[in-house]
Amino acid sequence: MALMRRKTYKNVRDKIAYIEDVDSEDSADSALTEVPVGRRESVEDSVQMYLREIGEVSLLTAADEVALAQDIASGVAAQKRLEEQMHHIASERFALQRDLVRRDEARRKLIQANLRLVVSIAKKYIGSPLSFMDLVQEGNIGLMRAVEKFDYRRGHRFSTYATWWIRQAITRAIAEQSRLIRLPVHLSESIGQLRRATRQLEQSLGREPSVEELAEKLEVTVRKVRRLMEASTQPISLEQPLGNDGEGYIGELLADDETDAPVEIAAQRLLQQELQHALMGLSERERKILQLRYGLVDGRRHTLEEVGSTFGITRERTRQIEAEALRHLRSPHLGGRLQGYLD
Repeated sequence: MALMRRKTYKNVRDKIAYIEDVDSEDSADSALTEVPVGRRESVEDSVQMYLREIGEVSLLTAADEVALAQDIASGVAAQKRLEEQMHHIASERFALQRDLVRRDEARRKLIQANLRLVVSIAKKYIGSPLSFMDLVQEGNIGLMRAVEKFDYRRGHRFSTYATWWIRQAITRAIAEQSRLIRLPVHLSESIGQLRRATRQLEQSLGREPSVEELAEKLEVTVRKVRRLMEASTQPISLEQPLGNDGEGYIGELLADDETDAPVEIAAQRLLQQELQHALMGLSERERKILQLRYGLVDGRRHTLEEVGSTFGITRERTRQIEAEALRHLRSPHLGGRLQGYLD
């Protein structure tokens, strides 16, 4: 799992200049920041209507969840067979296509029956930079990902597994949105509409949309979409790698000392709390080794030799314990709460 990689800019002005060099050629893109004319319905009425609709859906039993998950697994296998072998006899193709229909229906039922779970989690983040319905939309995306990854054979209830996927989607969106407060209004609005379009396409396509699909939906150039994507993020410091694959940095889960924006501070504190919560799930030795290795005790990253000397073990044994602890942090049981800041 890789943490989001972010392009570094010296300051916000550099970030603005990075995308505004295409504004002249994309003058027609000004419609990107226009507020849709047809949205006149009261936000409160929309929220109440949504809550009533999802409240009418019956909850699932554990047996229901297993049956639906089995239909989804069968459909995934059928999809793979259809893609691998283009030529099937008519009866076999019909059976595989029937499995696909059952898969889609099972996905729909599992998602709809857990929309109230998303609402209950989203309520905990009221007061963040996102509106309540934006929080719910982000949580719904996390719910969809949970449906795709749920393994019923492990014996867990779906709601237990889905909770951290929902939370990761919401907390990641909050962290990203908090950074937009330092950008000009027109740029923030453009990036906001890009993200809304991304959510809509993810829900309709069932996957992450391509840059070309986003450009088509927003009626802008591919180049403009790429520039907005890069301008919408920035680095959170501390470059210490997370694990041996070099794809993530645990320091990005900690506070950014270069800003004192209230919303940013709140978001960073949330990251720290989630990290500390995950560490508490490790053994005492694993936890202390990671804290020393990643500078969470005194701000200094200790070497393997130094940590090994502290515990009276070899450098290699220290490395093994560190690797095992990081594997634990990547598991849904411990590291799920950290997924809100992972790509």
